[in-house]
Amino acid sequence: MVKTKIIEESDEKIRILLKDTDRAFVNAIRRTLISDTPKMAIDKVRFEMGTIEQDGEVWETNGPLPDELIAQRLAMIPIPTVHDEFHFQDECPECADLVEKDRGCPLCTMIYTCKEFGTDGGRMITAGDMSYLGEARLNIPEKYRSIPITKLSRGQMIEFYATAVMGRGSEHAKWSPVSGVTFTQRKVGVLNNKTKAKILWGLKLSIKAKDFDGDGRLEDMDMVDQLADDLNHVGPGTEESRDFKDAITLEDATGEFILSFETDGSMTPRVAFEMAIAELSGRFGEIEEDIAAVF
Repeated sequence: MVKTKIIEESDEKIRILLKDTDRAFVNAIRRTLISDTPKMAIDKVRFEMGTIEQDGEVWETNGPLPDELIAQRLAMIPIPTVHDEFHFQDECPECADLVEKDRGCPLCTMIYTCKEFGTDGGRMITAGDMSYLGEARLNIPEKYRSIPITKLSRGQMIEFYATAVMGRGSEHAKWSPVSGVTFTQRKVGVLNNKTKAKILWGLKLSIKAKDFDGDGRLEDMDMVDQLADDLNHVGPGTEESRDFKDAITLEDATGEFILSFETDGSMTPRVAFEMAIAELSGRFGEIEEDIAAVF
């Protein structure tokens, strides 16, 4: 059974150690994170067109950017995704049986609205000017409210209703909640020749002889990363490399991989990982059922 351990975690980034597995399985998780992890994203935008008179001034919906470009920007704004409260439209218990154009209810749809006006010096309209038609906790998170949408001058205004639905990255990049998804096999430092290793110790860098255990191995991942940097000082192209001759090497830890990625803010990295594992589990379950049906 695959074992996992979170090495490092923040609101947007995570590093996970996976043990007792192989490269193919970790790559399956990577692909699932990118393409199959469910996420809410703005899919349709209805722009209100025309002019209005307010306080003796006339305002017109004629901003500098075309509606299509604004819609693309809106699609990439991170929408808070709560998986146990919202459904895919074709799986929604309230409207899944309806034709596609009639679908959309509070169980599968989120609607954001925005109505803002320009100023003499030009006013930047941002994601923070959007309001969710529902609970305030589902408004755009504070740290992403400065994402720019367009800039309006006096006499210009913008008004729209943006509809967000659940989707997957395999359909469009706007539904992919992650980026920078990478994995590497965990490395272990191995002390092969204590005498020649003194060349490295003599440089008085970060890693010392005492950092290796009795078997001449360095297991701590942070220290191994530092050892990799130190070995550059005695590696190919250096004067010391001729005498050092792999006195210390980095070897792969069998069946252990480090998975790293960050999210766009629509969900935490931990939630994205859990959803990816759930998607994989469901997929393998379906494969087992198909095989059983054949035999």
